[in-house]
Amino acid sequence: MKYGLALALLTVSMATLATEEAQTPKADPAKGQQIVTQTCAACHGADGNSPGATFPNLAGQHAAYIANQLANFKSGARKDPQMSPMAAGLSEQDMKNVAAYYASQKGKAKSAKDKTLAEAGQKIYRAGIPDKNVAACLACHGPNGAGIPAQFPHLAGQYASYTSAQLKAYQTGARGGQNAHIMKSVVERLTDKDMAALGEYISGLR
Repeated sequence: MKYGLALALLTVSMATLATEEAQTPKADPAKGQQIVTQTCAACHGADGNSPGATFPNLAGQHAAYIANQLANFKSGARKDPQMSPMAAGLSEQDMKNVAAYYASQKGKAKSAKDKTLAEAGQKIYRAGIPDKNVAACLACHGPNGAGIPAQFPHLAGQYASYTSAQLKAYQTGARGGQNAHIMKSVVERLTDKDMAALGEYISGLR
């Protein structure tokens, strides 16, 4: 009897979930491109390849991660004087559309500029710093910086200075939002040179 009731409840739950998914509008990259052209392209590039290191490359970034970050900017969980007001006017569907568009674009391959610094970053990225109890970055972001969709972002090819600046923001607590508590615990024992080295190494990943 209990098995029959459980099966019935499971069937109802699955039917409800299927109905909700069917009613939820899917992300529309074409509509996302319209928003990008009007609002985002000046800083992040029309194809997600940012023209300068002040702003991150978004081409090929996981759609769910981009949408989540936009939601964080809108809610105030993550604060930025430029992004917060930009995100304020976006609906949840707008965020999904923008995210889907940028995720569909291809990032431009880069090479690390400082070989010595990149080699130091490679050691930290791959093995962490055992003496400081610093975990290896590849555990969450993958050996090639591809990340894990939704939870952990794609890092490969990101500007070195942007990456190191974000690591510093996590360390000081200036950056909030998704995984902030995890990242703060990981980077709290890194020096500025360690963060610069990681940024340099990550910039050359592909």
